[in-house]
Amino acid sequence: MRTFFPSESCKETHLKSINPQSWLQVERGKLSKFSSESASSIETLIKVPEPPILPFFKPVDYVEVLAKIHEQLESCSPQERSTLYLLQFQVFKGLGEVKLMRRSLRSAWSKASTVYEKLVFGAWLKYEKQDEELISDLLSTCGKCAKEFGAIDIAFEMPAYKILSSPGVVTTNEDPCPKTVLFRIGDEKIACNRQKIAGLSAPFHAMLNGCFTESLCEEIDLSENDISPLAMRVISEFSSTGLLDEISADLLLEILVFANKFCCESLKDACDRKLASLVCCRQDALELLECALEENSSVLAASCLQVFLRELPDSLKDSQVVELLSNTTKQQRSIMIGPASFSLYCLLSEVSMNLDPRSDESVRFSETLVDSAETSQQKMVAYHRLGCIKFLRKELDEAEQLFEAAFNLGHTYSLVGLARLGQIRGHKRWAYEKLSSVISSSTPLGWMYQESSLYCDGEKRLDDLEKATELDPTLTYPYMYRAASLMRKQNVQAALSEINRILGFKLALECLELRFCFYLALEDYRLAICDIQAILTLCPDYRVFEGRVAALQLRTLLREHVESWTEADCWLQLYDRWSSVDDIGSLSVIYQMLESDAAKGVLYFRQSLLLLRLNCPDAAMRSLHLARQHASSEHECLVYEGWILYDTGHCEEGLQKAEESIRIKRSFEAYFLKAYALADSSPDASCSSTVISLLEEALRCPSDRLRKGQALNNLGSVYVDCGKLDAAADCYINALKIRHTRAHQGLARVHFLRNDKVAAYDEMTKLIEKAKNNASAYEKRSEYSDRDRTKADLEMVTRLDPLRVYPYRYRAAVLMDNHKENEAIAELSRAIAFKADLHLLHLRAAFHEHIGDVMGALRDCRAALSVDPNHQEMLELHSRVNSQEP
Repeated sequence: MRTFFPSESCKETHLKSINPQSWLQVERGKLSKFSSESASSIETLIKVPEPPILPFFKPVDYVEVLAKIHEQLESCSPQERSTLYLLQFQVFKGLGEVKLMRRSLRSAWSKASTVYEKLVFGAWLKYEKQDEELISDLLSTCGKCAKEFGAIDIAFEMPAYKILSSPGVVTTNEDPCPKTVLFRIGDEKIACNRQKIAGLSAPFHAMLNGCFTESLCEEIDLSENDISPLAMRVISEFSSTGLLDEISADLLLEILVFANKFCCESLKDACDRKLASLVCCRQDALELLECALEENSSVLAASCLQVFLRELPDSLKDSQVVELLSNTTKQQRSIMIGPASFSLYCLLSEVSMNLDPRSDESVRFSETLVDSAETSQQKMVAYHRLGCIKFLRKELDEAEQLFEAAFNLGHTYSLVGLARLGQIRGHKRWAYEKLSSVISSSTPLGWMYQESSLYCDGEKRLDDLEKATELDPTLTYPYMYRAASLMRKQNVQAALSEINRILGFKLALECLELRFCFYLALEDYRLAICDIQAILTLCPDYRVFEGRVAALQLRTLLREHVESWTEADCWLQLYDRWSSVDDIGSLSVIYQMLESDAAKGVLYFRQSLLLLRLNCPDAAMRSLHLARQHASSEHECLVYEGWILYDTGHCEEGLQKAEESIRIKRSFEAYFLKAYALADSSPDASCSSTVISLLEEALRCPSDRLRKGQALNNLGSVYVDCGKLDAAADCYINALKIRHTRAHQGLARVHFLRNDKVAAYDEMTKLIEKAKNNASAYEKRSEYSDRDRTKADLEMVTRLDPLRVYPYRYRAAVLMDNHKENEAIAELSRAIAFKADLHLLHLRAAFHEHIGDVMGALRDCRAALSVDPNHQEMLELHSRVNSQEP
């Protein structure tokens, strides 16, 4: 059988009732689990699941919350800062701002006032950067230490016990007490200095120098006190020297218990620190933590905890570790992590949820998080997170209580959980009315209308989804639902157009999967395999059809129904897609080429460039690592190492790698990297001539047209910056000759600088006509238009890519020029609602200041400084507005 679904004609655009599982049943050896499934229709093939309930802190007015956090940071004590930065992290997590999240964590770490906070946030940052171990190794080869979040010497960081002289100790020649006391343990006697032992603790002082009979005895029986003769000799030595020699862990534990029993604080502290220095691995920590908690040994407990945290997430796959960390009392948590209990269990519950959000471990850590929460905002975070876990586990009554608790504290987003529970229990009308009430009583947000749409039907549902997209165009569910609805109505082109709307600016895996299903239904296997290969590039372990089928397995089946390309065919296809700025198509071709015997290092490197362009930095870095692994030579490997360092912000070290590569062999990529890194690391315009010479050297080296086009484009940009417009134009024209389509933009800039605005506009029009993804081209063309055409181009930009902020700023500025202040502020607020952008907040703050709204301006300034605390213009505006505050 050569087709997935029975069909009268693959040319028909109308959909028939299809049954993909019936075809898959033929492949029993590959996908036998489908053999028992009943026939399914297009309804199951293009099923759109309800949007997930996100386990994040999502305040209705995140700007207000960020502003309050910043205000508190300006006046709070040092002890409160890390907690505030953690809350800031939670806000950015709810907004999906990964870079800002990590910056908040870094701030929490750098502002930590206790070793406990340093321990938690250092481990958290290490966990967030767990894929960057190679970068540390690469930096070390450049002579730079990158162990920024290395292990902490907890014993050094925590204050040692200060020995105070025991009150009432008087030693005179008339003292009737013998100077030496013998402690009998079994058959052995240990001679000790009476006053030295008495100095260890108040109980010993009372025993040996007080009114007890032992004070007059030369021999005291300690046989019933669980101390061995060897341990007592060590204690005697410690009482004289204040030092513990190198002794075994078992002996130290014995002495620690004894020290606790007799309140020998200096001895206990010494044992605590000595034991902490012996904790080297997870097994050590497992063996010692329980004892540390029982004996109130904070240094040892924190040292054991550090081992577990530095091995995240692997340590949470160890049932013994989970058992120890999840069954702690408040007292034990105080010993182990001091005042940072909430921060610790925020981290542990997050890591556990990333491993399996339905697991018992996730429940236990989140329950401890709830128990550790102190402020109302911490409780919102904890209740909502645990509510989400309980909902996933179908523990509905408990989930309801938790969502209700979070909602009553002010976390409006928890209403999503309550509404879903209402629907499950048959109270659909109640859920709809509850959401309608929230929408009418607060500033409506996209997620509110998205959720409301789940509880109504027909046109009302579509109206709510349109409103959701209008308020937050980044939500994927509305596009997917509309596209699926259109597909069911056999409106194929409209369905594809709808799903392509969001894929044009947000490469969401669930949207790619839906489009893949559309192509399957249309029996367009070439386009279907294109999408499945793009999915596998982004996520090699992805599973389709609600997780039932591995995407890789499905691709194998599809390959049998698609004509194979030769290596030459692949290169032709790659050139076509690259020149038409079809980045998803290019990804697919490269995925296919990687199956051949072609040089894989180069292909993975190309893949990383495309992924960066598609705003998928993590996948891009993974591809760069693969490029390095598959490099065919040392000089090629050095280039990829240089790009890895450059892309992670280590520009000088990237430059160093490029120079090492060139010393071994002159190559296009080495010179290109060196030019790129030099231009970025040297803001001085005087380096332009060096960059030009490096790019010219690159162009003299062998390479393919794709990369040479990029080099010519970059060279043209440097020439423009130097004012050499003729040379720049030549570069762009030569780039266009080898189909580097983006060179139209550079050539347009040259025309504009030559005062030929019409030619610049026409050049950008050519780019728009050729490029598949052309939001940036419309935005650039708007600079070369009259006001009406500029407005039209920028409206098109917003339709194609609502995340681009320049159109909102431009429209707001025009409205402000026309004295339409409220409309101008509303235009900026429209984008701020779904994008925490510094420039949008800065402009809105300036508008608020202009109309005399000091509090509004101050709020936006503070929120903007949460996004970038070092932005100079923002700091100046904040200072100015702050001085006006009543």
